[in-house]
Amino acid sequence: MESNNHESMRRRDHLIHANGERSSASSNDLDPWIAWAYKPRTVTLLFVGACFLIWASGSLDPESSLPGDIITSVKRGVWAMIAVFLAYCLLQAPSTVLIRPHPAIWRLVHGMAVIYLVALTFLLFQKRDDARQFMKFLHLDLGVELPERSYGADCRIYLPDNPTSRFKNVYETLYDEFVLAHILGWWGKAILIRNQSLLWVLSVGFEMMELTFRHMLPNFNECWWDSIVLDILICNWFGIWAGMHTVRYFDGRTYEWVGISQQPNVIGRVKRTLGQFTPAQWDKDEWHPLQGPWRFIQILCLCVVFLTVELNTFFLKFCLWIPPRNPVIIYRLILWWLIAIPTIREYNSYLQDRKMVKKVGAFVWLSLAICIVELLICIKFGHGLYPKPMPLWLVSTWSAVGLGLMVSLAVWSWQLHRQVQMKRQ
Repeated sequence: MESNNHESMRRRDHLIHANGERSSASSNDLDPWIAWAYKPRTVTLLFVGACFLIWASGSLDPESSLPGDIITSVKRGVWAMIAVFLAYCLLQAPSTVLIRPHPAIWRLVHGMAVIYLVALTFLLFQKRDDARQFMKFLHLDLGVELPERSYGADCRIYLPDNPTSRFKNVYETLYDEFVLAHILGWWGKAILIRNQSLLWVLSVGFEMMELTFRHMLPNFNECWWDSIVLDILICNWFGIWAGMHTVRYFDGRTYEWVGISQQPNVIGRVKRTLGQFTPAQWDKDEWHPLQGPWRFIQILCLCVVFLTVELNTFFLKFCLWIPPRNPVIIYRLILWWLIAIPTIREYNSYLQDRKMVKKVGAFVWLSLAICIVELLICIKFGHGLYPKPMPLWLVSTWSAVGLGLMVSLAVWSWQLHRQVQMKRQ
């Protein structure tokens, strides 16, 4: 009887650990100041939501409450549908590996990712012109053809004949909105990946992608000093440097949390409240791309997905006529960053798991699905928009790289197999 009790306790602890809710396992272990946030009130919130739907839909007075315009009614219905689904995810969706600031936050992000995937799937089945006009429902300024800026039209650094400024090209590039986006983007990637070598591979890899697709997008046509000096050596370096310093700061902390109510003064309580928005513990990601051929392929797939998501930003912007400063672009980047936080944690846990039979986490699956659908939209809507073919030297170069990679992996695998056979003898 006692052994059965111990077994049930171990199973319960395992489930709590798997759901990432160790801090909410027992109400007695929670700080009194935040215990209310971990108490389930699903039925109460269900009735509150039902009351809100009654008020918003005009169920009790359908003649005078609802607007007569069918477009407005459809918009209200779609937003209500999204709100109901997000409310369900907030309350009932499975928790992730993250518990800060609250597991419900990441359940909400999971719901937002599902909605984004469904919306992309709907957009995939539309015609290109209809999809462009559909974007007006997201923002009124969309649906209008935009001139694409080329950064490589004039690569001179010094302009002696320019009346306004002799370094006009440099100034225009420095004050471009993509400079700040580069720095913030690489700071965020450093916090996600936490490996400097892998970050530099992605940094150089994206510049190679710009060189590869510059015949398709004028936006990728950059000067050599813009691509090498400004992007890689200044913006990307500073973002990676700041991000890795942030990683080292959290890595060097001692994670022994004390409840808010146990803080001695008001300042301590404020700091502890703000600390709720920081990680409960800092995991050291172990990628080890040179551990073996299969691990190298797994890390290579991670890099390919990262680069594809970044490329999708520019191709979607080009195909759907979305200007760089439009809020839709910013919302997508923020959503992707929120999705990437649990995705990287789940994928790293998947790589370190030594079980023979295992599956990727929900966020990893969602990220791959969203990336694939975005890519399909870019391919479908891009037909006829890129009249220039890829240069022959690019085709030859990437073919040689792919062939060399396959041969190297084959030789590597054969050497490891030979070493195993020699040890057995």
